[in-house]
Amino acid sequence: MALIKSISGIRGTIGGKPGEGLSPLDIVKFSAAYGAWVLENSPNKTIVLGRDARISGEMVSQLVASTLQGLGLHVIDLGLSTTPTVELAVPRENAGGGIIITASHNPIQWNALKLLNAQGEFISDSEGKEVLDKAEKEDFTFAEVRKLGKYTQREDYLDIHIQHVLDLALVDKEAIAARKFKVVIDCVNSSGGLVVPKLLTALGVEVIEEMYCEPNGDFPHNPEPLPAHLRDISLKLENGNFDLGIVVDPDVDRLAFLNEDGSFFGEEYTLVAVADYVLANQKGNTVSNLSSTRALRDVTERHGGEYHASAVGEVNVVTKMKETNAIIGGEGNGGVIYPESHYGRDALVGIGLFLTHLAKFGKSASRLRATYPGYFISKNKIELTPSINVDSILDKIQRKYQNYPVNTIDGVKIEFEKEWVHLRKSNTEPIIRIYSESGTSATADHLANKIILDIKEIISE
Repeated sequence: MALIKSISGIRGTIGGKPGEGLSPLDIVKFSAAYGAWVLENSPNKTIVLGRDARISGEMVSQLVASTLQGLGLHVIDLGLSTTPTVELAVPRENAGGGIIITASHNPIQWNALKLLNAQGEFISDSEGKEVLDKAEKEDFTFAEVRKLGKYTQREDYLDIHIQHVLDLALVDKEAIAARKFKVVIDCVNSSGGLVVPKLLTALGVEVIEEMYCEPNGDFPHNPEPLPAHLRDISLKLENGNFDLGIVVDPDVDRLAFLNEDGSFFGEEYTLVAVADYVLANQKGNTVSNLSSTRALRDVTERHGGEYHASAVGEVNVVTKMKETNAIIGGEGNGGVIYPESHYGRDALVGIGLFLTHLAKFGKSASRLRATYPGYFISKNKIELTPSINVDSILDKIQRKYQNYPVNTIDGVKIEFEKEWVHLRKSNTEPIIRIYSESGTSATADHLANKIILDIKEIISE
């Protein structure tokens, strides 16, 4: 069993003893700590709640809602929903915060609480530490019986979200409808099955072939939208009867596309393509994290904008986007953040913008993908013994490559012209994760292996 407490929330496997897995006691304790933090930091005593379709979601949701009511907070429960839908709902409801019950791309035995502030954005590092401290000290007080919070259910927010996408200036429903797109979708039997088909219908997509759109939480494959997990939809596309494949993760904040022939557009290139379209219509800057493809930088500079890199993590990307007035940003995992909508990864907004881009491009998805620089990312890790000082290793790597551009805001990232390698240490294990990118998969692997050999040499000194 596993329980991971972090600044962004609490995540764990369902079952087990308290403190070992995500038990009901842990859920109540952490929900109470977050609710107490909201009461201290916001005059608004309402929390918006939503969940993905995983099997444990209803149980966890009931515990969270009751705990918040017990603190005197009012709960607006969206039921089966998406992470970006809850993010949109928080400021619209003038709420003090929001909780999304989802373990995102993690397998079925996991669940988690994602915590939002009053702006519908993930709480910051310092705020997360405050919540963790309250949970550790059990620093919360429950309300008297006449001051318990109210509980309200809302079933209209997915439709509100769809209309929000349609209302975006750069989403062109007429252009999409004119292309008479035929698409296949894989929503991994979670909340996307409720909203993605409705969005595509509203956008004028002509044919929608649904795969795994029953929101029963029975994931038919690993829910992370990576090529290795998407063989079924790829095979469906190979017969050439569709224009595009669309895949979302269980809470619909990550988005991946497949080309008309079943090949993969590339999760890293979801943001690249959407940014290309946005930048073609509005001059501005972009942001992605240090481990995302260089292609976004290339596209941004081609449009006359400035690219900026942030530390890994959505909250860090959002902070950097605000600092640099970026008009589009996100992460290479298929997460699109479009401030014109809101500061959160949103697959529904990404679908609207991408389909408009593809419609106006006028050719196939594979032809669109071919217009972007071709990079390959290699993801590796090296496991160390607990006695090894990981920070010392990273310092020595930094010194070894001091003649190259080095970024140390999140581990160590070294730039080699149009190649790079990024080293990050794990916060929970003696592991260094090594990401590298180059023009071919072989050279990306070679670059990673070179750094791994450097690390082994340092250890043997």
